[in-house]
Amino acid sequence: MQVVTHESGEKATQPELLAYSIKGARAATGLSRSMIFELMAAGKLERVKIGKRTLIPANSLRALVSGAAA
Repeated sequence: MQVVTHESGEKATQPELLAYSIKGARAATGLSRSMIFELMAAGKLERVKIGKRTLIPANSLRALVSGAAA
């Protein structure tokens, strides 16, 4: 869970995302769009297609940045 503080000082929790869009993965990791596509092509970053959308599971991003990715 992520804690968000509003301007009023009120705190609210947001559930963690299960998966990220390409744009969301870029924001979360600081990687470029092309690097994310290279990592997916190399099998180092998992992707899931749902309809036309490509999503990257959060656990795959965590494994990548922690050095545990294949």
